Amino acid sequence: MKKRLVLVGSLAIAGLMLFGNGMWMYAKAQLAQVLLERAWARTLHGEQGVKPWRWADTWPIARLQFPRQRRSYIVLAGASGRNLAFGPGHVDGTAAPEQIGNCVISAHRDTQFAVLREVNIGDEIVLQTRGGTTIRYRVRDRRVVRDRDTSLLEASSHRVLTLITCYPFDAIRPGGHLRYVVVATAV
Repeated sequence: MKKRLVLVGSLAIAGLMLFGNGMWMYAKAQLAQVLLERAWARTLHGEQGVKPWRWADTWPIARLQFPRQRRSYIVLAGASGRNLAFGPGHVDGTAAPEQIGNCVISAHRDTQFAVLREVNIGDEIVLQTRGGTTIRYRVRDRRVVRDRDTSLLEASSHRVLTLITCYPFDAIRPGGHLRYVVVATAV
């Protein structure tokens, strides 16, 4: 009987700790979004490289909007795992959001880019640049590719927006060898 009480008590404590950790992560993510919005507002007013918090090694470079889904995300400079914990990241070496070319943005499938499962061919995606320019894109393709498919990063002579996340969306383990890709062209 005593062993059973200890076991139940231990499981209850472990459950509370996991719940608390999950709530802490959620609260931290919400605070990060507020700080990102503030940094974005400063960026739109002409400041360069505005860090959302003092120790950040990234800054906002665009706002990505999905009008039909009523979602909007601040895009960060660089697509490192550390950056993707807070928002979509621009993949280095691809066209910057304000440039003509293939602008590639990546995010986690279970946070910001969970929205991609709701995006259809023909949907509009809006990208706002640091200078305040709005570029409208129309979704032309959705597909699943292997993680080693680097053709997604190829340059283009036209404005192309390529959004990449892990696949499948409901995978139990993160990562995997498949990527879900949405490709949109400027209209």
